[in-house]
Amino acid sequence: MADIKVPELAESISEGTIANWLKNIGDYVNQGDYLVELETDKVNIEIISDFSGKITEQKFAEGDTVRVGETIAVVDESEENKPATVNEPQEKVISQKPVDDVGKLNPVTEKLEKQEDGNQRPIASPAARKLAREKGFNLNDVPTNDPLGRIRKQDVSSFQPESMNSNSISKVEKSSEKVNSTEASKPIIYERMSRRRQTIAKRLVEVQQTAAMLTTFNEIDMTAVMDLRKRRKDKFFDENEVRLGFMSFFTKAVVAALKKFPHINAEIQGDELLIKKFYDIGIAVAAAEGLVVPVVRDADRKSFAEIEMDIMELAEKARTNKLALNDLQGGTFTITNGGVFGSLLSTPILNGPQVGILGMHKIQLRPVAIDKERMENRPMMYVALSYDHRIVDGKGAVSFLSKIKELLEDPENLLLEG
Repeated sequence: MADIKVPELAESISEGTIANWLKNIGDYVNQGDYLVELETDKVNIEIISDFSGKITEQKFAEGDTVRVGETIAVVDESEENKPATVNEPQEKVISQKPVDDVGKLNPVTEKLEKQEDGNQRPIASPAARKLAREKGFNLNDVPTNDPLGRIRKQDVSSFQPESMNSNSISKVEKSSEKVNSTEASKPIIYERMSRRRQTIAKRLVEVQQTAAMLTTFNEIDMTAVMDLRKRRKDKFFDENEVRLGFMSFFTKAVVAALKKFPHINAEIQGDELLIKKFYDIGIAVAAAEGLVVPVVRDADRKSFAEIEMDIMELAEKARTNKLALNDLQGGTFTITNGGVFGSLLSTPILNGPQVGILGMHKIQLRPVAIDKERMENRPMMYVALSYDHRIVDGKGAVSFLSKIKELLEDPENLLLEG
């Protein structure tokens, strides 16, 4: 028997949550096969099997928390389990009730037989347990036609809570006892927070408790940038095979402004300031399980096309859950664009330990005074800079934001600043 353990993940990650078992008990795995998907604070990681053999035990179900070094599965490397029994159905393994040379049941059968006594939790597949948690069902209440009493995903899917007897109270009903009588009869759904959402919540609260955070605002006339994009977008795409978006302009403007105001590209370490002379810009991306901030490395050394390609690749990784830890670590400043969702104005929260974050917003036509006599409708964007007042004074923050406004309202200057 060989133990499959949670490997070292990263310096800052000591545990994770089992998101999905890719192999089931009774399946044959080869060395190097993906075994389980683990959800960590930042990314999902697929753990491989270091051994070849049949999976005889899964020590944790989907949704359970596991720590680095813990055994999560057991693989039987015996010769009799080699390819002839690859992917053999679990029911067959159980029904045969194989014994070893001292007459004891093998680990799979022994575990299930013990559970049939009713003294342990119900026999259920990991997928069934996950679905039951999501629906708020008690597995003891779910009927099954399986001769061994094993509950499968389809049993949970077809289960109707109305069929429960008066002594079977669901998790939702138990929880509803905590609310007052007026609310008790109203529909409530309890949804477990993902590990990533828990981490986001924890870190945002930590930032607000540890940083002296303030926000300053300005507005940018986007006419020049939009005209430049309109004139150059086709040629830009033909030459670079990537579209010219707003993010490359803002990234370039941020880098130029950070060079003028280096304390906004710093962090606090103890009683010292760590002023960074490199420019790794985090770009906030809305992924399915919550906001992530992948990093465009050395943005000061990259062209508009290289920045757009990096952003496109990182956004695709975020959408497909393929971001690596290295993609998320080490940013010096962050840009977030709530405007793509229609936000007109907001106060972004710092991405600690960084001391500055720029919030972009929706471009909206507004009347602007050109001079004393003329008014024009211009495409305007509100921008917000949240900063840590422990390092950055108001004058520096306002000047930083004014520099970004100046560069974007005359975007040819970005070439000179770059």
